[in-house]
Amino acid sequence: MQKIKQIVEDSDTKSGKTFALFIQALIILSLVCFSIETLPDLSPESKELLRGMEIFIVIIFTFEYIARVMVATNKPAFIFSFFGVVDLLAILPFYLTTGLDLRSLRSFRLLRLIRIFKLARYSAAARRFHRAFIIAKEELALFLFSAMIILYLAGVGIYHFEYPAQPDAFSSVFHSLWWAVATLTTVGYGDIYPITTGGKIFTFFILIVGLGIVSIPAGLVASALSKAREMEE
Repeated sequence: MQKIKQIVEDSDTKSGKTFALFIQALIILSLVCFSIETLPDLSPESKELLRGMEIFIVIIFTFEYIARVMVATNKPAFIFSFFGVVDLLAILPFYLTTGLDLRSLRSFRLLRLIRIFKLARYSAAARRFHRAFIIAKEELALFLFSAMIILYLAGVGIYHFEYPAQPDAFSSVFHSLWWAVATLTTVGYGDIYPITTGGKIFTFFILIVGLGIVSIPAGLVASALSKAREMEE
């Protein structure tokens, strides 16, 4: 059991590093196969080959998941952890759709894209990002709550100014929220925009606030990343 744990969890050893590279290669291969399956007019031989590769990949991922559960010190904690859930979702679509009419369960195939998150396990930078988000989670949660309030107020405000002039574009507060999202994130699609003087002045202030909406979380994450790097060192 200790040998298995060393292989699946310790990427510093030769066997662990080889296993990690093998799993990463399978993840990328799986995503490539998923993309190829969407091509029109695939020959039956190609579909059969892709199906065989999918079965092989799922078998390996299944053994990997079982091995990680077996060597986990706290098995329930691993099963319900982020990577435990990702590992399970990476193989679940195959077993859910096996022997069933795939036409009615095509949405389950999209869950195979969850496998891309398995790559995060083998990236030091990804682990650092995860640690940074944990460090700044309270500040980010407060900012997200504040941003939702500002977003709603922006939708209400532009609705008040623009509804009389553009009842089709700003027909309700809910329709106005689309404008608020595009403006506060500084995307500005331009599909709907204010034409009244009050709406334009209101938009000016919303654009100023939007700069903070974009920059504040970036600053919080950057600061947390610095702390995470210091903790590693």
